[in-house]
Amino acid sequence: MKFKRVILIVMDSLGVGEMPDAARYGDAGSDTLGHIAEQRRLQIPNLRRLGMANLKRLKSVEPAAAPLGCYGRIALASPGKDTTTGHWEMAGILLDKPFPIYPDGFPPEIVQRFESETRRGVLGNIPASGTEIIARLGEEQLRTGKWIVYTSADSVFQVAAHEERIPIAELYEGCRKAREILRGEHEVGRVIARPFGGTPGGFKRTGRRKDFAIDPPSVTLLDMLREKDLPTVGIGKIASIFCYRGISQEIKVTDNMDNCDRILQSMRATGTGLIFSNLVDFDMIYGHRNDVQGYGRALEEFDARLAEILALLKEDDLLLLTADHGCDPATPSTDHSREYVPLIAYSRKLSGGADLGLRKTLADVGATVCDNFGCRLPAGESFLGLLG
Repeated sequence: MKFKRVILIVMDSLGVGEMPDAARYGDAGSDTLGHIAEQRRLQIPNLRRLGMANLKRLKSVEPAAAPLGCYGRIALASPGKDTTTGHWEMAGILLDKPFPIYPDGFPPEIVQRFESETRRGVLGNIPASGTEIIARLGEEQLRTGKWIVYTSADSVFQVAAHEERIPIAELYEGCRKAREILRGEHEVGRVIARPFGGTPGGFKRTGRRKDFAIDPPSVTLLDMLREKDLPTVGIGKIASIFCYRGISQEIKVTDNMDNCDRILQSMRATGTGLIFSNLVDFDMIYGHRNDVQGYGRALEEFDARLAEILALLKEDDLLLLTADHGCDPATPSTDHSREYVPLIAYSRKLSGGADLGLRKTLADVGATVCDNFGCRLPAGESFLGLLG
């Protein structure tokens, strides 16, 4: 065991340039980090000194002369560009077909069956931002008692309901029924219960979101670590992405800053194994809303918290920073984008500065973590031996 503990942080949607097949996905020219750096003078000193501007040239960030971290880029080998695909591949599962997405809403046979089995009608059935759709349809939902159904660039079936109009237990049961309906060709990655509260003009989503994912089809990095009785702490939406399998502790968060608090808390409490976190605000709040300046500010806020994480690292810790796909806020599209993602590896015991090159698959991340802990994933190539 080279490292006693691994802290793996997914900077959700922080792509670093189009992949060769990006045009097939409508993403030619996408470059999430590059375009943000062109439109905003990024102040990310900690990411810079780890090697972020060495793995990719950035207009407003100079490369580090002597990076503290090892750095590279990673391609997504599986088809698709969604959350589940990226995280599953990271954990060792390569898909042969993408999860279904619904840019025009769900087909009538799905909606009608959902209405029939839940005995409630449906509003919406469109791709939408969660906050925007409850602002638009929340009052009608309160009046009629119908479900608000919507989707996104991810493979998701989302169901929103006001907690005072439909009890939370009924919302969860409705989502369970949707999960059973959405099988076969319509097996989306996740069904998500999205309860909200408040009054017209001031509706807000509550903290009782619940995800109903599909079970990973084969063994994952998390399963292997649990077989060795190693802690696997999932922070943010990590546990739900893996259908809560292979997670020894789930920690829910409210936003990126709360997530950073929980990472630090977990580092103080858990001395071995894997701490696995997803910083979703980059994607959910800024990428999907084409907010270049907001995305840039969020990166700067994380960079400031990264200093705290780096200060808390022990000699035998390994910090890995990466992403799951892109979501370029500078393009007309509000969807995810088919991009390479960054890779940064840092430890106090490493000399740093190694170029890890272009990795062929995100599974290399999981393979490296497994290699460190003495097990082997069926996919991916470990870069543990390249880390100084």
